[in-house]
Amino acid sequence: MTEATITFRVEEELKSAFNAAAEAGDRSAEQILREFMRDYIDDQKDHTSYDSWFRQQVKTGLAAANAGHLIPADEVEAEFAARRQAIRAKLGEQHS
Repeated sequence: MTEATITFRVEEELKSAFNAAAEAGDRSAEQILREFMRDYIDDQKDHTSYDSWFRQQVKTGLAAANAGHLIPADEVEAEFAARRQAIRAKLGEQHS
């Protein structure tokens, strides 16, 4: 693998504190920065994947709503009222 150099400026105090923390953890600053970079890339991939999934869910929901596939509000309220009641009953049993 070909290596490249990245140069950037930080405050001297930050650099010193970072190097000291890395040394205390028996690691080099370079190791930690490479790990941060890999983690950041993974986080961005996860974010992009979730964002794509979420956008598709919204499109699907809008298409369903536009096609008239809706659940009346009173049915939704009744369903969640039943769920709340079941949870309260279960919690009441646990405290008895």
